[in-house]
Order: sequence, then C-alpha cells, then structure tokens
Amino acid sequence: MRLQHKLKTLGQTGKALLATNFYNFETLSGVLQAAKANNQAVILQLSESSIQYLGLPIATALAKQGLAEYGVEGWLHLDHGSSPEMAHRCLDAGFDSVMIDASEKPFDENVKITSSVVKLAERYDANVEAELGYVAKLGQVQKVSQYTQPEEAKRFVEETGAHALAIAIGSAHGFYKETPQLQLELLSAIHAATPAALVLHGSSGIPDNQIRDAVSRGITKVNLATETKNMFMKTLQQVLRDNDEIDLRKVFPQATQSVVKLIREKLEVVSPH
Repeated sequence: MRLQHKLKTLGQTGKALLATNFYNFETLSGVLQAAKANNQAVILQLSESSIQYLGLPIATALAKQGLAEYGVEGWLHLDHGSSPEMAHRCLDAGFDSVMIDASEKPFDENVKITSSVVKLAERYDANVEAELGYVAKLGQVQKVSQYTQPEEAKRFVEETGAHALAIAIGSAHGFYKETPQLQLELLSAIHAATPAALVLHGSSGIPDNQIRDAVSRGITKVNLATETKNMFMKTLQQVLRDNDEIDLRKVFPQATQSVVKLIREKLEVVSPH
C-alpha cells in the first residue's frame, strides 16, 4: 500500500503510524521485532547522518530486506532531507518517502524547494513530507512565533502539493528540560484547514496522553528518534559496566531487546489495537 493512502486511512480511524529512526542493524532489528510482535506497520527513517554512517546502498538494503524477512508492512523514509539532491539520491535508491526540510527558509523559498521535490517524487510515485513553522532543534527554545498557522498550512499544501506536513505545535527535537505542552487547539485548526497528513516531530519525552490527543486531532505520523538511540546506548552502557565480555553477539541483544520493549509501548500509544 502506498504510504499516502495508509496515512489517509489511519487518519479516518483516529490512529497514526510510528516513524522511528534506526542507526545500525541492532536498532533496526529492535524496531522490526516490535512491529512484528504487535502486528503493526511502521515507517523506518534514516537521517542524513545515518546514511553517511551506514552508506546509502547498505542502509537501504538493510531496511528493505529487514521488512521482508520480518514480514512487517513498512516504508523507508528520508528524515530531514536538506536538499532536493539528497531527496533525489534516496528516491533513486528505492526510498518510499522523502522529507525536504526548508522550514528555516522564507515561506516562498520553502514553497519553491518543496514543490521541486514533489514534482521529482511523482516519477517514483513516492510520498513527500515538508515542514512549515519551525520545530526547535536540540538545545533550542521553541518560540510561539514559530508555530505553524492554519491559513499558511492551507496555502503551503495547495501551492506545493506536499502529501505530509510536519507542523510546529510545541514539540522539539531531542529531550525536553520541561514537560512540553502541545498546542492541541492549534493542531485541530490546522487539521481543519488542510487535507495533508500531519506529522509530529520530537515525540521523545512527550507524555503519552498528549500524543494520544494529538493523534485524535489529526496527527497521522509520529516521529521517534532520540528515545530509541538513548534506550539502546543506556542499556549497552549498563550491560558493559564491570563486564569483561568481549563477544558483542552476547551483549548487543540485550540492548536490542530494550528497543523492542520501547517500540512496542510506543506503537500501542499511536495506534492501539
């Protein structure tokens, strides 16, 4: 099933897809084990830094073969693509979906860049996600003036043809110093203004009840990254503390299982059975 259709279908039932980044075989395996155990679909995401780390051909093959081997319905997505050229590389490699993030550019330039990627993706029958407003990066403070506005969202989607839209409603990338408060009324207004699939970035650390409310109000894709790598690394550090084991095949699986547990819990939040 095409990702655009899946997101639309889930939106009609008040559910969402979990889109989680992976960084190596172990984190990928953890995500896929969780999705299989819950019998739920998942979006596998790769950032540009992960693509650089793994290599595009290897990263793509890992994801595609992993989905096939585990029998999981899923899609491969470029997270925060910085340029049309990067999006093109990923589409050529076989990605099902790409994000072009020109959110720090002026509105008209964001429209121009996003439109070019939407046009490019048509040849691949691929999904395109953009960002409007500004979701704070790690260590930055989210400003009210950076929130996505409903009329701008409507105009942006109409002018670009973007299938999915990451919106700024109070979330931020990385961990939070204080409990975030999503602007749920603003989300409802954006959802009423545009038919695009709405995406929540920066879900790590947002209370489950807020994520459920966001999904009920129109979010159909929930991104997860920081918690996944944090869970893997913190577990690995604990296992290796005062441990002389050198066989990574014995220590890595414990960290992988912690990812399985995390992802299963997150899947139940965004798309409960």
